[in-house]
Amino acid sequence: MIKVLRLGHRLGRDDRVSTHCGLVARAFGASEIIYSGDRDCEMMDSVKKVAEEWGGTFSVRYGEWRKEIKKFRGTKVHLTIYGVPMEKKLRELRKKRNVLVIIGGEKVPREVYDLADYNISVTNQPHSEIAALSVFLHEYFHGRELKKKFKKAKLKVVPQEKGKKVIRPLTPLSYKS
Repeated sequence: MIKVLRLGHRLGRDDRVSTHCGLVARAFGASEIIYSGDRDCEMMDSVKKVAEEWGGTFSVRYGEWRKEIKKFRGTKVHLTIYGVPMEKKLRELRKKRNVLVIIGGEKVPREVYDLADYNISVTNQPHSEIAALSVFLHEYFHGRELKKKFKKAKLKVVPQEKGKKVIRPLTPLSYKS
């Protein structure tokens, strides 16, 4: 089981980034995202709504980051540009089945680095937490998450070369662009 802890959400500033962290966590195989920082029910509700519409068993909740890290029973992986290169630890990390992936936002407190079992870098160049999370999950799951089927989906994309087609059970919705 993979859970994601998003550090330091800021109201009015991080809505889009935090939402995208939740969407990536869900789409790339995590079972839950926990938001810390400013409580933002509207942002969390939008991620919950996507999970309900598009299926799967993904949960969204708010928590205080320090408590979440300390109470987690499993391996804590902090994604940071200052960490050990991901490729050096991937084989070891894939053996871990209960993982909390910690992603930052604002300046990450030093304590996070100390509480994490691993400080891992996707790259040592500046990039976004969304990118780091997607690359890490993709590599952790060997790319198999791209073929994941989401049970109880109310919406499903029908892949096609041109246009957009989304279906609901018994009711197709087609959009041309």
